[in-house]
Amino acid sequence: MDKIGEKIKCERLKKSLKQYELAEKAGISNTFLSDIEVGRTTPSLKTLKKIAQALELDIKIFL
Repeated sequence: MDKIGEKIKCERLKKSLKQYELAEKAGISNTFLSDIEVGRTTPSLKTLKKIAQALELDIKIFL
């Protein structure tokens, strides 16, 4: 897992969200979120911002 993916997963679990719930809130696919969390892909800043907003966090926490 890469650091960004680990942080996203950790924050998602703190909020008791399932992957599909966060993906839906962020407007991305569940598969894409899964790929990010396990480090298969790195999100763009635009996508990272969507994820941060869905988690109600500042994007800086992931950088």
